[in-house]
Formats: sequence, structure tokens, C-alpha cells
Amino acid sequence: ATVSNIDWPSKPGLSADQQKQELIGLLERHKANGMNAIMLQVRPAADAFYLKSREPWSQWLMGKQGLAPAPGYDPLEFAIKESHFRGIELHAWFNPYRATMSPNAVTHESHMTKQRPDWFFSYAGKKQFDPGIPEVREYIVQVILDVVKGYDVDGIHFDDYFYPYKVEGQRINDAATFSKYPDGFTNINDWRRNNVNLLIKQLDDSIHFYKNHVKFGVSPFGIWRNKSEDTLGSATSGLSNYAELFADSRKWVQEGWVDYINPQIYFSFTRRVAPFGTLVDWWSNNTFGRHLYIGQAAYLVNQRSEAAWSIPSQIPDQVRYIRNNTRVQGSVYFSSKSFSTIA
Repeated sequence: ATVSNIDWPSKPGLSADQQKQELIGLLERHKANGMNAIMLQVRPAADAFYLKSREPWSQWLMGKQGLAPAPGYDPLEFAIKESHFRGIELHAWFNPYRATMSPNAVTHESHMTKQRPDWFFSYAGKKQFDPGIPEVREYIVQVILDVVKGYDVDGIHFDDYFYPYKVEGQRINDAATFSKYPDGFTNINDWRRNNVNLLIKQLDDSIHFYKNHVKFGVSPFGIWRNKSEDTLGSATSGLSNYAELFADSRKWVQEGWVDYINPQIYFSFTRRVAPFGTLVDWWSNNTFGRHLYIGQAAYLVNQRSEAAWSIPSQIPDQVRYIRNNTRVQGSVYFSSKSFSTIA
């Protein structure tokens, strides 16, 4: 993750050489640990960690949005070259809708929040692209195709951020968009889910039209729906992707719109509302022939929020559980720095 300098670069404003050396160090560690793919966050907030972009350089690169790194240095190009040199795939990770991270975010004049303020709504002080606007969907597709066409990436990756996670006292301000672009829907929640579906399907079609070998996958929150909402759901009682984030993740797999699904099962085996094993089993029964990679919470190891994460065998036991399920093709760990802090 590059947002807020979670993993890389370790801080904004490092020289190109310092950034390169940090990245090489990460790749060497991950190669030694047997990793075969890296998800590199290249567009955290309608900004860019790559040169061939219609959006401004990310603030987490040089410390100020729009400030370019040294001439001739393209972070994504460098990451691809160094990953491939080590036999590691490089997947470009995009946040499709997020535009700012805080109410006081300082954005460059070329940032889309300034170019097209009518494309956004604010929620809990953060600006987000409105998924219901057709022009917004087309714009996001073109941003991603810039990378598909311009770089030798192995995949395009989304995380769990679609419509915003609920914040008490906040409302999504998209009633006017619903009124303008109802698309045949009378229920706003069904309409919101369809807006996300349209983007996922359009990306699947577009990415594979230009480069059929490039994988497209999503890493949604770990629960599609609870069985109490839908008999097809999991035996859990946590937040519902479908109802609260308007992300119908099971449908994307069922329709074949993603090459893989990477649910974030960031729970322990003993988490009452969402046990790890229960969700691995559920997803492995809902793959519809697509690849399933389980998202594992390496960042929670040794955290005191839940006693289970202080048990040294929690992640190894999860890995063993996954490997015993032939319908699971692998794991994805969040995040990179966890492998240096817990080793």
C-alpha cells in the first residue's frame, strides 16, 4: 500500500534512488518468502504513482500532489521491471472511487475534484466519485486502460472500497444522481449495486479487449451477505458487502466478470460474528470456476484488539487450512510491512 505511506515509500519526498532501494529491499524480502505476486497501489486517491497518467502525481510520492519525481523515473515502470527480474508478477492496484482522504486535503489544480466537482459527493469529510454518473464510470475505465495499454502489468486489482463504509450520522448524497440516471431502477440500493456492477463488467470487457492475459480481480470485504439476509449467504453476522457497501461481490464471480476474487477474511478462527474457517468454506463453494485467493490479515499479528491474534500459530494455521482446500488457489497478505515488523 502506498496510501499514507503505509508500506512504500516509507515517507514522502525521498529521492528516486532512495525509493528504488526501498522497493528492491521489499521485493528481495518477498522473493525470499516465496511470494509470486505483488499488488502495488498505483492510484490511491485519484492520483498517480506512474508517469503515463491523466491524473496528478500522488502526494505520498514527493510530499505534494502534482510534484513530479526525478526526470526519467517512473515508479510503476521501475516496479514492473524489478518484479519481473525476480520472477514476481506485478498487479496494479487502483482505488476507483476514492478522491480525498481528509476534509483538509490539498489537491492539485489538475485533480478531478477541481476539474469536475459535479462528479463527486462528500461523505464523512472525504470526497468520492459518484458511481451513478455514467461519465464517471467511463472516466475510471479510461484511467485504468492507460495503465493496461501503457505498462506490462500482469493484473489490475481493486480493494474493498466501493460505496463508503457507514459512518453514524452520515448520508450518501446521491439522490439527485438517482433521479437523473435511474436506469430503470426504483430502489436506490439496487441502483447503487448496479452502478458498481456496471463498472466491474465494463472493466472486465475493456481490459481483456486490449490485453486478454491481464488478470482483473477484486478484494472485497470478506462477507458477501449473511445467511439471515439471504439463504445463499454465509453463517456469519458481520457487515454485509451487499447491503452496506452496495458491492454484489458474489455476482461478479458468478457472471465471470473477474478472473479472481480475493475476499478480505481479516478474522481469526474464533471471531464470533465471522469465523475465518466459515468464510473460507463459503467462498470456496461460490467460486463458479474463478480463482479464489484468500486475503489474510498479517497486519493483525500481535495486535491486542483480539486475544486470538497474539497466538503465534494464527496465520500459519490459516495457511494450513487454506492449503487443505483444493478450491482455494492462494493467499494475499496485507500488508507488506507486516513481514518486516513481525519477522
